[in-house]
Amino acid sequence: MKFTEQIIPGVYLIEMEPFKDERGSFARQFCLNELKAHGLDISICQCNLSGNTHKGTLRGLHYQKNPFPEIKIVSCLRGRIFDVVVDLRPDSPTYLKHISTELTENNNKLLYIPPMCAHGFETLEDNSIVYYQLGEFFHPEAYAGIRWNDPKLGINWPIKNPIINERDNNYALL
Repeated sequence: MKFTEQIIPGVYLIEMEPFKDERGSFARQFCLNELKAHGLDISICQCNLSGNTHKGTLRGLHYQKNPFPEIKIVSCLRGRIFDVVVDLRPDSPTYLKHISTELTENNNKLLYIPPMCAHGFETLEDNSIVYYQLGEFFHPEAYAGIRWNDPKLGINWPIKNPIINERDNNYALL
């Protein structure tokens, strides 16, 4: 596995290194020892699948507040997504900055997202499936979000009229 820290401290793009032969391929998607070797740690307590029927579906930007902030490892099992992370840590040098990357079923990439960073994605193909590994259980009282199209963030979503639910569309602006 190859780890590349992004401009937001603690956010890593992880590239799986598949072994290929006549049978197909094999790749390690998670290895606690490799994460620890890069100063990362996660005790996975929950895994979620997000099925998205249509291209242009937007989910986010979500996070969990203290005292239950969560680490996430996100990958795309089917299709393609435009994946976004926003730094919500006031003491961070990249506070309110964002990064984006494309995750696909074929590019062997995952995104490691530290606590107090909001996450969201937009599907670039029909029937995209996103897989989340979480380091904290879901706590409804700590669940929060920020508006996906907040001008203060300046995120350039690739599909301009997304399919989005009412809750995500009505989060407060910063």
